Amino acid sequence: MKNIISIAAFVLLIAFHSAAKKVKFAVDMTGQTVNTTGVHVSGDFQTIAGFPGGDWNSGTTTMTQEGATQIYSVVVDLPAFSKYEYKFINGDQFYEAEFVPVESRVGYNFSDSRWIYVDSIANDTSFVGAILFAANAPAGNYLVRFIVDTQTLPSVDGTGMHVAGSFQNWDPTTNFLFSFTSNVHEKIEYVPAGTYEYKFFNGNSIGGAETLPAICSVNSNRELTVTRDTILTSFCFASCTSCLTSINESEMLNGVVFYPNPAKNFTTISFTDLSLSYKISIFDLTGRNISEYHSENNSSVKIETSELNKGIYFVNVIANNYKSFSGKLIVN
Repeated sequence: MKNIISIAAFVLLIAFHSAAKKVKFAVDMTGQTVNTTGVHVSGDFQTIAGFPGGDWNSGTTTMTQEGATQIYSVVVDLPAFSKYEYKFINGDQFYEAEFVPVESRVGYNFSDSRWIYVDSIANDTSFVGAILFAANAPAGNYLVRFIVDTQTLPSVDGTGMHVAGSFQNWDPTTNFLFSFTSNVHEKIEYVPAGTYEYKFFNGNSIGGAETLPAICSVNSNRELTVTRDTILTSFCFASCTSCLTSINESEMLNGVVFYPNPAKNFTTISFTDLSLSYKISIFDLTGRNISEYHSENNSSVKIETSELNKGIYFVNVIANNYKSFSGKLIVN
């Protein structure tokens, strides 16, 4: 019996490694005083990767300094086609874990962890980082969170949704978008400041590219100007607008009101909960971040719209770095 169990365990181990991919976690500790107990990474991958002590153990997955740099890394084997959550730790206790910025968090709001989707079983190593500790992106880059809503599509291709653009040589096979909900698909990319064209793809081939209306496209593509870490508006596939109906928008904007809307010279965004701090971002139809405002314990913020072109804009409001609201603003 023991021999049978041992053979079964061996077969399972072989099966795991044949469907696993090497994933390199890396963090840049520049600007940090590294703890004498070292740098670690913790997450829900540790058990399946073979580390003792279970998942979210703060001291078992040690990261090694790369030469004389401030980069610390570790390579682990993980099953492909799965999402994993993680945090970097300056030390070996969980209270020494980084505070993950909201733009990098799982599903924006309800978890304060980073995430990665391992989408290939190719022999190459998937590289995570080297992200600056407690920041959104590697040095010299910004985080961009691409989001597409597929609820108007008859079906999603079996290979999933992808995004491609000038930031990665227009390769639709590499950037799989993970779905936190049934219709909304996302991918985090790290890019230098600049202007990029991109499209969403239903599948992983050029033939699956969305066809965009002229009103929201440049050279038949979406356009994005990156000057800061950015969560893009959730556009409908092949559309200039959100899939949200006016009823759904009212539900999402619970506690946040725009008036007047449509607006000519200005609109006022008012809040019912004055105990929260708010970050307000205005996006145009291409997903470009037009402006950003902040409110600390105020009842309202006045947004100047007189210098904006007439048209539809999207307003994203993040409350206390975790609760997100989205809605349309019309300027006429």
